[in-house]
Amino acid sequence: MNWGIELWDQYDNLAAHTHKGIDFLDKYGNFVKERCAIELEYATKLRRLVKNYQPKRKEEDEYQYTPCKAFKQLLQELNDFAGQREVVAENLQSNVVRELHLLAKELREERKQHLNEGAKQMGVLHSSIGSLDRARRAYERAARESERALETFQKADADLNLSRAEVEKQKANMKLRSQACEDAKQEYMDQLRKTNEAQRQHYEQRLPHVFKQLQDLDEKRIKNIKNFMISSVDVERKVFPIIMKCLDGMEQAANSINEKEDTKLVIDRYKSGFVPPEDFQFETATGGDTTDSANTHHHTHNHLTAARGTVSGNKIKKRGGLLSIFSSNKKIVEACNSIKNNMSTDGKEDYSDLPPNQKKKKLQAKVMELSKQVAQEQAAMEGLMKMKGVYETSPALGDPMTVEGQLNECCDKLKKLRAQLNKFEELLAEANSQVGAPPVHTTARTNGQPPPGHTQATSIGSNSESLSRSASESSVSTGTGTGGAGARAAGGSPESGLGGELAAAHHDHANGHDHDPDNDHDNDHESDFDYYYCEPDLQPVGYCKALYAFEGIGSGSTMKMECGERLLVLETDAGDGWTRVRRQLTREEGFVPTTYIATTLYADANAH
Repeated sequence: MNWGIELWDQYDNLAAHTHKGIDFLDKYGNFVKERCAIELEYATKLRRLVKNYQPKRKEEDEYQYTPCKAFKQLLQELNDFAGQREVVAENLQSNVVRELHLLAKELREERKQHLNEGAKQMGVLHSSIGSLDRARRAYERAARESERALETFQKADADLNLSRAEVEKQKANMKLRSQACEDAKQEYMDQLRKTNEAQRQHYEQRLPHVFKQLQDLDEKRIKNIKNFMISSVDVERKVFPIIMKCLDGMEQAANSINEKEDTKLVIDRYKSGFVPPEDFQFETATGGDTTDSANTHHHTHNHLTAARGTVSGNKIKKRGGLLSIFSSNKKIVEACNSIKNNMSTDGKEDYSDLPPNQKKKKLQAKVMELSKQVAQEQAAMEGLMKMKGVYETSPALGDPMTVEGQLNECCDKLKKLRAQLNKFEELLAEANSQVGAPPVHTTARTNGQPPPGHTQATSIGSNSESLSRSASESSVSTGTGTGGAGARAAGGSPESGLGGELAAAHHDHANGHDHDPDNDHDNDHESDFDYYYCEPDLQPVGYCKALYAFEGIGSGSTMKMECGERLLVLETDAGDGWTRVRRQLTREEGFVPTTYIATTLYADANAH
């Protein structure tokens, strides 16, 4: 199929066709360009939508529920989806729109050149045809003049009245006209041959070549449109895997919604810890039976006392006036209003404005946060001490005094954190008693001596001070519910030097918290065991072997050990570099450096 052969006479139509083809290429380029703009606008609006629906700071508490978490994850996936639409727009712009623009410009220039060449060849052919037409007209004119000269000569030769000279003149004119006619004829024949040759070359070689170039140009345009469409599809297809991941993420977020979990969260969030009010009692009118009224009041008092009690040491113990607000109708209304106000007012530092259960949760979180901060500061302080030691042994590495200021600053910060931790541990112990948990008493473990009438299970020989310090740490761990790591980070490790201070603080807190002078008349019959109890021995969590001998540090809570000695592990290293151990025969307890022993935990041994 060749335009030069099949369409040899359609020069004008082919010129118009190629013009329309390039216009269509421009039209497709504008389409892709506008689509890029739409993709960018779509992505921009999606990102704006995601930004507008991001959780505000005041709404963060609401985003603990599974639908809110799922919605937040869906927003993230939608933001990623918008990013993929931007990638589509950018790739279309760089791979399609720009190339389309360059191709259209190139095709226009090529078409112009080909059409100029075709016009030139058409001009050559038209010039040759014009020369042929002029030669033909000249030949026709010469033939007519030759014919008239012949007729004039024949008339003169037949006329006897004309002289011989006149006849010869007409004869010479006839011959001249006949020769001119022959010359015009010859010229016409030559021009005819040239014109026919030019026409054959025009329609068989020159113009087909031009048409072939136009055909190649048009096929190039069509082929590139095909490639651009495929490229547009490929751009879209390349982002499909990521878009599918985004959609899968949205589906996963929706599947993560759990109504039961949200129900539990609502309970945990809004549970006050109070008990429902007692039934209203019959109040005898004035002048009634005073004996029945007194009996009814005594029965009501006992009933309320039993309901308000807290189990401690297998005995009923009156709560310190927490629920006495329900003693009358007026106080019941005031209590309900107080609870409602506490749930809506701004929080205080000690969370005293919150109901008991919510206060306990906040205090537990605060204690955990402070414990982590204390552990971090202790680790930083140990690093600075090691750096100082390195500088002291190798002065070339640095001046030890440059670390002194940082050590003092770290020590001050650590003291403040420990003071805050002690404060919130006391508040948490008090909150535990308010929500019905048995109070934790630390007196028997903070003064180094057992209470009257009892024996101390963990005190042997000269290590009573060491064990009282360890026991005070255990009491902190038990009272706060934060575990051994938090208690030891709060100042119970041997090198901290704050074990006695922490024990004394808890001793004062235990005495002040459990003794209520207002309730002495209700507790006269109770035993002193309500305020003291002996903690059972800690259960070993593994065993260890001493790699090096350790002499102990002064008369603190550390313990001496010999190289190769086998000991029981009571508490693992909480990050302070010390491990709590027990000697099996003498049941002596204390702390030893973690790096001096090889520890095997029972859980690890069972796993192997």
